[in-house]
Amino acid sequence: MRALITGSKGQDGSYLAELLHSRGWEVHTLDRAPGPDVEIISRRHAGSVDDVETVDRVVAMADPDCIFNLAGMSSVADSWADPVATARTNGVAVVALLQAALRQQESTGRPVRFVQASSAEIFGAAERVPQDETTAIRPTSPYGASKAFAHSSVGVSRSRGVHASSAILFNHESPRRPLKFVTRKITNGVARIASGEAFTLSLGNLDAERDWGWAPDYVDALLRMAEADRPDDYVIATGVSRSVRDFVRTAFAAVGIAEWERHVTTDPSHLRPVDAPVLRGDAGRARRVLGWSPTVTFEQMVERMVHHDLELIARGDA
Repeated sequence: MRALITGSKGQDGSYLAELLHSRGWEVHTLDRAPGPDVEIISRRHAGSVDDVETVDRVVAMADPDCIFNLAGMSSVADSWADPVATARTNGVAVVALLQAALRQQESTGRPVRFVQASSAEIFGAAERVPQDETTAIRPTSPYGASKAFAHSSVGVSRSRGVHASSAILFNHESPRRPLKFVTRKITNGVARIASGEAFTLSLGNLDAERDWGWAPDYVDALLRMAEADRPDDYVIATGVSRSVRDFVRTAFAAVGIAEWERHVTTDPSHLRPVDAPVLRGDAGRARRVLGWSPTVTFEQMVERMVHHDLELIARGDA
């Protein structure tokens, strides 16, 4: 099997490339810059998913059995700064990839499967908790709106004969998260405090709640979707939501600090213009159809991230 991964240099893309390689897949990537370890990549294709001609050319060259689209602007906060670029990268580019998959399928007579990394942010001001595949789409940010457009486009392509599935991914974390994400900012900050390099950690809304899972678990769900007999949309989540405060408390507990409040300050500049209400996913369909379930607990995930940052500091790499 041959895969084309967009966004392979990101958290999910790098884990997916490793997983596919371990399963014997031939892995091609389309990225602006180098991605994972070169040994696991059969061929790198340079370019942006924003460039329709590049997308068409790379899909034709790679001739994939499956396209995994993980590229795009991944920060809700950043989407407020440049909503136009967000719409282009997270929305319009997905349509270009889907069209390229359809053309390749028609020209070769071979099916080209497609898996889109969607987001729980498409639910935004959710009408109910928990959210599943039937929950109304009501985004509250440029990021959520762009993902909602892409999510709908997957359904349109599915009606045209493409085995196209959308993974409605709730928040998922790992040591590979960039520091601009609040989860990694927390674990890095806690590690610095535990190491004596800092005393305080400045954050925004501690009461915001999210359904957090372990990124490699969610990547496993993407592969299961690609290999499923029928395409569909799947919520991928743990079914448990926790607040940023819970994340902070758990991170400090991982280094043996109980009185964490004295180390944490709040800064209004870190607040989003609009913060989505409680997001908690119901992954019942993924459990029933794909046989998927999370394998790493919230506490294990946070502890792994904190210990990774402690190791980076000890090596002088942080």
